[in-house]
Amino acid sequence: MQQSRSSGGAVEDPFEAGRPSILRQPGAVWATAGAAVVAFMGIGLVDPILPSIARGLQATPSQVSLLFTSYFLITAVAMLLTGFVSSRIGGRRTLLAGLALVVVFAALSGTSSSVGELVGFRAGWGLGNALFVSTSLAVIVGAASGGSAAAILLYESALGLGMACGPLLGAVLGDLNWRYPFFGTAALMAIGFVAITAFLKEQPRPARRTSLLDPVRALGHGGLASAAASAFFYNYAFFTVLAFTPFVLNMTPYGSGAVFCAWGVLLAVFSVLVAPRLQERFGSPAVLGGSLVLFAADLLVLGYGDRTTAIVCTVLSGALIGLNNTVYTELALGVSDAPRPVASAGYNFVRWFAAAAAPFLAPKIEEWTDIHMPFVVAAGAALAGAAVVVVRRRSLSRAAEEPRPAHKREDAVPAAQPA
Repeated sequence: MQQSRSSGGAVEDPFEAGRPSILRQPGAVWATAGAAVVAFMGIGLVDPILPSIARGLQATPSQVSLLFTSYFLITAVAMLLTGFVSSRIGGRRTLLAGLALVVVFAALSGTSSSVGELVGFRAGWGLGNALFVSTSLAVIVGAASGGSAAAILLYESALGLGMACGPLLGAVLGDLNWRYPFFGTAALMAIGFVAITAFLKEQPRPARRTSLLDPVRALGHGGLASAAASAFFYNYAFFTVLAFTPFVLNMTPYGSGAVFCAWGVLLAVFSVLVAPRLQERFGSPAVLGGSLVLFAADLLVLGYGDRTTAIVCTVLSGALIGLNNTVYTELALGVSDAPRPVASAGYNFVRWFAAAAAPFLAPKIEEWTDIHMPFVVAAGAALAGAAVVVVRRRSLSRAAEEPRPAHKREDAVPAAQPA
């Protein structure tokens, strides 16, 4: 039983009515999602090799952590450019431009002779990743069968799979040489470039071009601003785990890769399978608030436990991060009336600044205090994110009420909303 698409959007399969379908998708969606997997692999692949990079380039943990800071700082700023660029050259060309930049700068990262060069090349990588990741979400939402709910789950599946596979790739190649994971990522992204060139047709452009300030203006909506503010605090906690925990665990690349692979598997399972069911039963604000409180508790135990406890808590944090990622994405895309790409850009502009701050601040906090305090600060940030959800739950209620049935309304993606 096949689903058919018209110029106005998807026609629902009667068998699938009432629930989103992830597997029945056009080739263009699978090509974009596959490239997204590799893009998210690029975030986590350096985790297992951070200590190796520090030794290879004779750098301190705080210097090596700048690999994340430069990457996410440029990603945050570049979010203001994504809609501006895609509304002028089209979603397909924007995706290809982002992929091309990632290929170039990932390859250059592997040639670095100093930590300064590597940090600079990661910044260029972040620009390409911003162009690709933000636009890929809009492309998947716009082209997927089953509506926005299925599209978001597919996107989160790509995120989880990338997060799970990235550390494994980093461990396998990094055990040979810390430079090889960068070359491997460049090669995989080149394959993604070819796949999107072959399968993705140009998407309809918006009736009005997006300005650089449209994402900032979109944040004037109370619901979107609340989601972004809460996600800012959450992302600080999230990337404390991702960027600082490898130094705490102090394991071999294979050991660290195995830990973060298990972490990524839980992230994928809970984002795709568990989060939607919990949302249906308890509602988005309740799921998000409860998950953030549990995340804070997990961080405290991670920070004060022994090595085995730290490993267990790191893996378990993937489940909570998976829940949070799905709920935040749905809130960001559904809580305001702004076009999805604009709302996504504004939301990501805010939250990625925290992702840039955490990798830099966590090692510094350890230097100023002790090994426990970075996790105490991260736990406090998670609780601050939960507090925003509780205080601003009314402004988030629109998205909280719509995530499941919304796909019936949003199957038709107007040409005015770019992919």
